[in-house]
Amino acid sequence: MGDTGPTGPVMDRDEVDRALARLGAEHEAVETSLLALQDHAGRRLLEGAELTGVTVERWSAAEASITLLWSYFDAYTGALRTARHIRSRRRWSSREDLVELTELLRGEAVTVAGGAAALAQAPAPDGGPGRLSERYSLATLVERMNQLYATSLDMVVAADAVWSALPARIDLLAAELQRTRKLAHSVGVRPGEHPSGDDLERITRTLTRLRERVVSDPLAFWLPAEGSSAPGGGRPDTTVYDREARALEEVRREIDAVLAVRQDAEQRIVRLRDVLSRADRTLAEARTARGEVLAKIAATEVPVVGGPPIVLQEQLAAAAEYRRHAQWHRLSPLLESLEEKAEDELLRARESLTAVTAPLAVRAELRGRLDAYKAKVARLGFAEDPELAEKYEKARRMLWSAPCDLRVAEQAVLRYQHAAAETLGSPRRVPGQGGPVDRTGPGV
Repeated sequence: MGDTGPTGPVMDRDEVDRALARLGAEHEAVETSLLALQDHAGRRLLEGAELTGVTVERWSAAEASITLLWSYFDAYTGALRTARHIRSRRRWSSREDLVELTELLRGEAVTVAGGAAALAQAPAPDGGPGRLSERYSLATLVERMNQLYATSLDMVVAADAVWSALPARIDLLAAELQRTRKLAHSVGVRPGEHPSGDDLERITRTLTRLRERVVSDPLAFWLPAEGSSAPGGGRPDTTVYDREARALEEVRREIDAVLAVRQDAEQRIVRLRDVLSRADRTLAEARTARGEVLAKIAATEVPVVGGPPIVLQEQLAAAAEYRRHAQWHRLSPLLESLEEKAEDELLRARESLTAVTAPLAVRAELRGRLDAYKAKVARLGFAEDPELAEKYEKARRMLWSAPCDLRVAEQAVLRYQHAAAETLGSPRRVPGQGGPVDRTGPGV
């Protein structure tokens, strides 16, 4: 077992050389990281910004940590320089040198003194309040520097990520907002006159406040990644920005719809006039047909035909007035409503005409059926049959007289139909011939 000292076994020369090489590599890595943090764009922005909210609190702590970090590094550098100097005094270090090197390299031989403010704000290794000076071993000091560096870098990277992502996107959206405002104003979409105009005002106010807060308190818009311990693990919170971007997109669609109205308003108004005119003509035809039905058909319920809706004509006149005065934002919803109502009105007129003329259609169907049976009977040689002729004539008089009782006429047609079926379905003699002839015909 080797010699021992206050820190345990005394290191031999090979152990000292390996330790110095390792500590030298760690010193170089820490120095590179500290210089990168010093030159980080996010840190420079934090130093020059007027911060508020959670960012100003965390940056105050981070500044204290960075100050303490440099103090640790200076102490580490001094201790490493001292150790290298002791080792370089002799090619073969004496036992006293090895004892001193062992104490320096393994023991808590490094004293770190810092400003009261920095030590008060920076967290202590045990989580308690900072002290004016502390003693560390070089290994503990490296671990402590790594902790301070990670927390400081995390804060700097998070703020820089938010500043790199959100303000530029907000500015682009604000520019698009200004273009949309000008376009909206040109088609009459203004605050207080159109809901989309009010939306544009609200989006403008929200984006202005959002940008101000992002610039002064970027960490309020940072979402740390769950379970990630890497510095800067997370992403900017774009919830508010995304909501306003969607709202602006909805306004743009509304403006596009208004622009489309401006481009084809005249054509749409002409089509509306045509549809309403066709509906009026159809209703006029239905009224004329109703008078004809009442004169020609007896004992039939004929629906009353309503007149054209005056309100649609008034709205059409209002639409033409909006177009004349370039009030596109008012014309757009009115035209959409009118187009739907006009189509409904035309459908109502056609249904009214169909309902009114239904009795005439029934009479025409009965006439056609009666004539079809007569032709069938004549084709099979029974046109002169007195019974069939009598029933046919009776049904014909009913169908071609006015007013026509459809129920009675239908019964007469059915009687002729049944008599014809019976006659055509029985063996009969053809007039002028001796043998029986089967004149079976199809039923109706």
